[in-house]
Amino acid sequence: MIIRTLTVTAAAVATLGLAACSGMGGKPMMTYSQASLPDAVKVPAGNRVAMETAAAGDITYDCRVKAGAPGQYEWFFVGPDAKLMDRSGKTVGKYFGPPATWESMDGSKVTATQLAVAPNGTGNIPYQLVKANPAMGMGAMQGVTYIQRVATMGGTAPAMPCGAGNLGQKQVVKYTADYIFYKAM
Repeated sequence: MIIRTLTVTAAAVATLGLAACSGMGGKPMMTYSQASLPDAVKVPAGNRVAMETAAAGDITYDCRVKAGAPGQYEWFFVGPDAKLMDRSGKTVGKYFGPPATWESMDGSKVTATQLAVAPNGTGNIPYQLVKANPAMGMGAMQGVTYIQRVATMGGTAPAMPCGAGNLGQKQVVKYTADYIFYKAM
């Protein structure tokens, strides 16, 4: 009788423990869905979500002469510098460039080639889909096939004019985004 009671109690404790872990604070864990994204930035079938990160950081722009347009000026995208965090807020890597590089805290990193972008509202950098190049180093970035940039906020070129008077001036703009990493199934 005592052994049976201990077995039932142990099973109940294990079940409650699993339920608590799976809920992350009582809320069920959501599986990332790309259903609401524009088709251009959807990851092809045959890939699964391997890691979800939230990025917070800066994008640097430089006031330059517009390519192929002497006498015209534009804010030129120089590169990002952001911290990558998991859904609990723990830092798991960084995103920087050029070239655009996603690096895990384990030292593995990946660069990628842009395939598509799609608008995500005024003042926000666009959604983006990139195809990953082979990873450097062993770790979380190994086997990544695609990376999506979604849930973007901010990050667009500065509102202040770019002209001869501020040629060469750099401006740093804050942004946030989610980077979703995929691996082949």
